Amino acid sequence: MITQIKIRGYRIYRDFTLRPNARLNILVGGNDAGKSTLIEAIALALNGRIGGRGVLEELNPYWFNTDMVEEFVALRKAGKKVALPEILIELYLDKRDDLQGLCGAINTDVPTNACPGVSLRIFPNEEYRDMLDEWLKSPTALLPVEYYTYEWRSFADQELTRRPRALSVAVIDSRTVRSTSGVDYHLRQILSDHLEPSEKASISLSYREVKASMTESALSDVNTRLALLEASLENEPMALAMDQSSRSSWEGSVTPHVDDVPFSMAGQGQQAAIKISLAMKRHSAKASIVMIEEPENHLSHTSLATLLSRIEALATDQQQLFISTHSTYVLNRLGLNSLLLLNRNTASKITELTPDTVRYFQRLPGYDTLRMVLAKKVVLVEGPSDEIIFERVFKDKYRLTPMASGIDVISMRGLALARCLELCAAINKQVAVMRDNDGVEPVKLREPVEKWLDGARRELFIGDVSDGKTLEPQLIHHNGEKGLRTILGITVAADLETWMIREKTEGALRIAESTDALIPPAYMEAAAKFIHG
Repeated sequence: MITQIKIRGYRIYRDFTLRPNARLNILVGGNDAGKSTLIEAIALALNGRIGGRGVLEELNPYWFNTDMVEEFVALRKAGKKVALPEILIELYLDKRDDLQGLCGAINTDVPTNACPGVSLRIFPNEEYRDMLDEWLKSPTALLPVEYYTYEWRSFADQELTRRPRALSVAVIDSRTVRSTSGVDYHLRQILSDHLEPSEKASISLSYREVKASMTESALSDVNTRLALLEASLENEPMALAMDQSSRSSWEGSVTPHVDDVPFSMAGQGQQAAIKISLAMKRHSAKASIVMIEEPENHLSHTSLATLLSRIEALATDQQQLFISTHSTYVLNRLGLNSLLLLNRNTASKITELTPDTVRYFQRLPGYDTLRMVLAKKVVLVEGPSDEIIFERVFKDKYRLTPMASGIDVISMRGLALARCLELCAAINKQVAVMRDNDGVEPVKLREPVEKWLDGARRELFIGDVSDGKTLEPQLIHHNGEKGLRTILGITVAADLETWMIREKTEGALRIAESTDALIPPAYMEAAAKFIHG
């Protein structure tokens, strides 16, 4: 398994280090946070290829970190003789017996770390030094990758020409089918690993015999005619024969079918599910690494639930999973304790969640924890009416909506406050929580969650008992019954508090849309000040 990942100079990763979880890693982050790039870099270092093609075939200037390239160009133009940018990807592996052939200390760890591992380095090719020197006279952000080369080596400083047998990797991208045939490089790899060597040899032999028989049967009459053409220099007979070279091997001709339908014609959700199942059912004796991009794509909720159940059932200690997702359901279901929060050049791990809290969110997989994880700042409220009125209060005070200020207002919808605060503390999220006092003194309500409150990044705001038990009487207390009736358009014939409690959301919407001044409850105003900063 991978114990440490180092990426330098590759795409958005200028200098990135990650120590992944041994079994399950759920990669979460905003757009352009680096989830797909991380998976791509791992596959590149393990396979020495990308999408089934060689490094130099796919290499382009946009592989290099833009900040590094811009800094290089600026320093060169300023007369500084700095080296051309390079890319380095290192994967540190655990010390298993079958990985000892990759063991060594040729890596960038300090102090010296002798362990199994592989590295892939892309750097200028000294054979083109003259061309490079000419280009360096007027450098641009488009690096001359034609003059670059690469090294793929183990930490034992042995050159690698193919993926080490002790390592197996599968990449399943649920977002798209990368091959026009529907059977891409990684699926061929997965299928190949499901066959024993004797089975492969038997299929290969039978395939050659079939091709040879075609030469003797279907092509026989054609060859008789071609032999009479006298097209060669010495009038040797010309004939057609089936290609027996390795480039026309059976792997390129045998295509999987699903329910009698070619794999390439199956739905994309079906294709992704099949790839995931096959990858995770591979021989467990190997150190397998399975990487899945956005398993939620192209799947209905029911199908996604089935697929996640399959992933949970197939997961073993012999496989390490990396799953990128934009789905709260995937995150909650597979376990928040496996979360890796990516933000371009950094990664944060959840290490403090108790097993009970992880199980709590797993039982509530529909709750939008992903919003909480990805938001810059969070305000947690008890329900939709609190959310609507807080947004009005915040906008009145700061002339911007909370969202425009980078603040996400999220309804807890009955979730346990302690669980939400524990999650926010685990990811060090700045959060303001508002709740009703329900007739209980605020100091008593703080006690169960006090350990997660620090007054700087996490704080709880509760209305004064003397102002009312819930938000509605609090609003009446601060605005007066007459003023609030005007805002809500409620006649004196109706009991104001009863109407507001019965019509919580409608009342909140009327307050939000009103142009009349609103005096907010003190605790709500304090929460706005705290989260605004």
